[in-house]
Amino acid sequence: MSEIVYLRMKRNVEMIGLQAVQLRHIALISTPSQFKRELEKTTLYRISKEDRNIVIIDSFLVIDHLNSLYPGIEFQLIGPSQTIIRITKRKKAPSILIVSFVWLLLFIGTAMTIMNFHYDVSMQEVQQKLHYLLTGEQEEYPLWIQIPYSFGLGIGMLLFFNHWFKKRFNEEPSPLEVEIFNYQQDLDQYVSYYENKLNDNKPIH
Repeated sequence: MSEIVYLRMKRNVEMIGLQAVQLRHIALISTPSQFKRELEKTTLYRISKEDRNIVIIDSFLVIDHLNSLYPGIEFQLIGPSQTIIRITKRKKAPSILIVSFVWLLLFIGTAMTIMNFHYDVSMQEVQQKLHYLLTGEQEEYPLWIQIPYSFGLGIGMLLFFNHWFKKRFNEEPSPLEVEIFNYQQDLDQYVSYYENKLNDNKPIH
């Protein structure tokens, strides 16, 4: 009776530079076999410059390669059927000047957006009328409404995005994180289909 090795392909892997892709990089292995460490170090692919920044490793090719190397072992796949390898360059520390410029640009853009929104909906007139309804007096700058409103706007944004720098308020994802996740899922599906060499990507005429 042949030994059984269970493979679970990883969905996404990030690798730096041109290097050999081993089984341990793209899959999780479960087996009591004594060959486990040897399997983990099995080279499946070597990244080259022609690959640019994305490589798709299909489980069919992985199992086919492993079967040729280990004919006495039965490989069973669970989970995803392929792995997306994103090739990145070595990350450098971000420049303080660039970070400051981007932060300032976002700060000014956000401030202009909020100001233009308040101008479009006549927020100052609304607050003046609210002050008049509550007090019976006309006031051009009802600060007792405007100041708490300003603080509430900032606190509301923090609660909406569920972040204070790197700290989360709770485990629930923010709407922005959900949208980014959905976008990443769609992007992965597109890349998985068009970058997989086993798929016939030629259009039908």
